[in-house]
Amino acid sequence: MKYLFTFFIIPFFLLNTTTQKENFVGKWLGEDQSEIGYLIFDTEGYAAFEIEGQVMGGKEFYMKGKKGKMTYSINYDTKPIEVDFTLTKIETGESKKILGIAEFIDKNTLQFNLSFDAARPTEFGEDSIVLKRVQ
Repeated sequence: MKYLFTFFIIPFFLLNTTTQKENFVGKWLGEDQSEIGYLIFDTEGYAAFEIEGQVMGGKEFYMKGKKGKMTYSINYDTKPIEVDFTLTKIETGESKKILGIAEFIDKNTLQFNLSFDAARPTEFGEDSIVLKRVQ
């Protein structure tokens, strides 16, 4: 009986982990210094920032006349969750990482902190932003 119980419980946890990864997918609204912007995670692993109608990121975008892309990766095994964005110049393959942390307040509210330096933030503070899912 103990083995039968384990047989049913393990797949439940595996399924729960798989669906958890979908939590980030969507369009998130945030306000920073009275400026409203969006953070978008798609199902293909691309991410984009949208501020005042300008989009930086996604599968293909232009920055300073150069074509680039922005992908994301999420490490659910850490607390807080680690979220990394990778900006890549398509022509040269050169890339830069933006390191972040995230914590779900509820399924449609996310606390987020990013570092544009080489060091990952370790806590949420005055630089953090609260994002609300809009799609």
